[in-house]
Amino acid sequence: MSDTPRGPRVGIKGPLMFSAFFGVVAFVTVLIFASGGTGHGLRFDLAFSAAGIAFIVCLVIAAMLSMSYKENAEHLGRGDGVNLRSEDRLKRAQRPAKGAPAADDAAEPGHEADGGTPGSPGPEA
Repeated sequence: MSDTPRGPRVGIKGPLMFSAFFGVVAFVTVLIFASGGTGHGLRFDLAFSAAGIAFIVCLVIAAMLSMSYKENAEHLGRGDGVNLRSEDRLKRAQRPAKGAPAADDAAEPGHEADGGTPGSPGPEA
């Protein structure tokens, strides 16, 4: 699009296509179900009314949503505080904690340093 601050929100093709789709869905739905059975004729008057209402309502909602769009402040994307970025959490989880033994110095999981399992008596028992 253009390099204006509003960028891609200026385009009207997306909301029009969105609204037209729901207008067609409303038209077909009302055309089929408003007749009241196969013995009655199709109700084109109700179908066109429903299509127009659905089109206008969807277009107004899309316009309101596009007008309410606002970029987040830059400080919200840094990831400090409670809401860290996933990349930072993964890096922090991969680093060993201070004072913790390195991975190759640690004993096998589930075994104490004396060779027994946790809660079991020592090897002499």
